[in-house]
Amino acid sequence: MQERVVKKAVLASLALVGAIGMLAGCASPSTSSGNEPSPTPVVEQTLTVFAAASLKDTFTELASEFEKSHPGVTVSLNFAGSADLVSQVTEGAPADVVAFADEKNMAKLSDAKLIDGTPELFASNTLEIAVPRGNPAGITSFQDLTKPEAKVVICAAQVPCGSATVKIEQATGITLTPVSEESAVTDVLGKVSSGEADAGLVYVTDVKAAGEAVDGVTFPEASGAVNKYPIGVVKASTLPDLAAEFAKLVTGADGQKILAAAGFAKP
Repeated sequence: MQERVVKKAVLASLALVGAIGMLAGCASPSTSSGNEPSPTPVVEQTLTVFAAASLKDTFTELASEFEKSHPGVTVSLNFAGSADLVSQVTEGAPADVVAFADEKNMAKLSDAKLIDGTPELFASNTLEIAVPRGNPAGITSFQDLTKPEAKVVICAAQVPCGSATVKIEQATGITLTPVSEESAVTDVLGKVSSGEADAGLVYVTDVKAAGEAVDGVTFPEASGAVNKYPIGVVKASTLPDLAAEFAKLVTGADGQKILAAAGFAKP
């Protein structure tokens, strides 16, 4: 009789433990799910940056760095001659950030009240003569660009690299007779690297970026026409805070390190 009582007591205890376990199991999911925070959705945004053609390599790298630190943000880059970019913004092309190769073109947008706040200088650049590998025309100076047989390519006067060229011509009294005038410094470099031209006036950074495609010829007169690069936030930007953060990246330590590695000097 005593053995039966013990068995009944054991069975009753096991049943009670099972019931408690079932209740705990049922309650557990609702309790834990109530304490877990909901994941924050990533908002997809596109930041549009207009930049001078000579900034292509550096700004492509900077855009990649910006995207890594801003999940959901895509940086859309538009590279062209500074004068062309000014025309695009003036005509209403959507842009959040603009960066030019000279202060004159930025002033056009500032004067038109299209820039938010005051643009900031972030780099400077100097002209250099680019020649095909081996320098077949034997160009060694700015004066050599006037050789009758030399096919020389320069930027158009309204483009920053062209404006710098004009400044050097005026200072030296030397007038060039180019076979073509291009709307972007990258177009000048392309004609030299392809062998279409014997020489072209580009920036120090362009010669460096071209690697073995061209040789560079420095000339002292270039120091009298240094271009300074400004960056600004477009007033019509739909993402002004992000635009300001991108500009801060360019002017900050990380951006300056990337620019210096490409051959840009301080403004």
